Amino acid sequence: MKDEGRGIQDLKTRTKQFALRIIRLYGALPKTTEAQVIGRQVLRSGTSIGAHYREGTRARSNAEFVSKLEGGLQELEETRYWLELIIEGNIIPKTKMVELLKEADELAAILITCVKNVKERSAC
Repeated sequence: MKDEGRGIQDLKTRTKQFALRIIRLYGALPKTTEAQVIGRQVLRSGTSIGAHYREGTRARSNAEFVSKLEGGLQELEETRYWLELIIEGNIIPKTKMVELLKEADELAAILITCVKNVKERSAC
């Protein structure tokens, strides 16, 4: 249980750090209309991932936990989409976005594993 608690804290920290990086990205975007419109979208989706996870840690059932994490995964996928548009729209070069994209992929893998593990335990 001790390691599990640490894992929850680590993921709380990682999702918060990801949100803070998204906030800084938004602040660094050019003030063009297209950059600001996409920026608001990535700001909303990128900062809600940690909120979904935190809500999930207070879930009253496995089903509720899975639902919250799957909501976070949807937001993460949406965030990845907006980040790709920022790159492909030549708003920010890919070289400056590589680490953020990598963290998005890692968070998705972690959340997917969490959901899978809970679903497998529930099936027993």
